[in-house]
Amino acid sequence: MSRTNLVPGARDALDKFKMEAASEVGVNLKQGYNGDLTSKQAGSVGGQMVKKMIEAYENGIK
Repeated sequence: MSRTNLVPGARDALDKFKMEAASEVGVNLKQGYNGDLTSKQAGSVGGQMVKKMIEAYENGIK
């Protein structure tokens, strides 16, 4: 599987989005490796990201 970036700047935008979501749920992310997070912390960050994407989609179709 190739890991080439199809959209220039997408990686930076997703990293920023992830940091914002982590901040909102009180998880302290750092740049680079975050393997010391618990599953609960990582899941809460991912869940917050999905929640925000759904909200953005719903606001866009109104």
